[in-house]
Amino acid sequence: MATTASARRLFQAVGESPASERLAVAQERLYRPLLDWARDSPLHTDALGHSVHPPLTDVVTGCWLSASLLDIFAGRDARGAATLLAAAGLVASVPTALAGAGDWTELEGDDRRIGAVHSLATDVATFLFAGSLIARFRGRHGPGVALGLAGNVVVAGAGLLGGHLALSRGAADRSDLG
Repeated sequence: MATTASARRLFQAVGESPASERLAVAQERLYRPLLDWARDSPLHTDALGHSVHPPLTDVVTGCWLSASLLDIFAGRDARGAATLLAAAGLVASVPTALAGAGDWTELEGDDRRIGAVHSLATDVATFLFAGSLIARFRGRHGPGVALGLAGNVVVAGAGLLGGHLALSRGAADRSDLG
């Protein structure tokens, strides 16, 4: 897969960053029991010949993007559907994160650091969508929409990093585990 020079510089900067390394070490310490469980869970499998994390991300991002599109273009009548999609994305984010955590335990070096930043960004997006859902349930649709839009911007950045790991670096290839 061809990568532009600016994208290469971004990935290299994240992968070589001392801050990314500190983040990865902190995540390992904070989440060690969860990471151990995720690595041995059914969500960390080679049944597809690759990680199940990437296809699960499509469910999450699809729900969240669809919620925002309804918010922007469908008006008041679509508020219930947008709220449902935001909630469905949050529910789907749990197995998605666990599958990604299991995969992350096998990464090293730059890939591990890029994965740590990807994980932090997806956590931020998840919290933004949780805030969006809370605002929506409280009848504060405007702030709920704004939080959802912010969540989509953050998850797009996270997806850029995750896509680089999966597609350019081969981190999602699990065929060697069969």
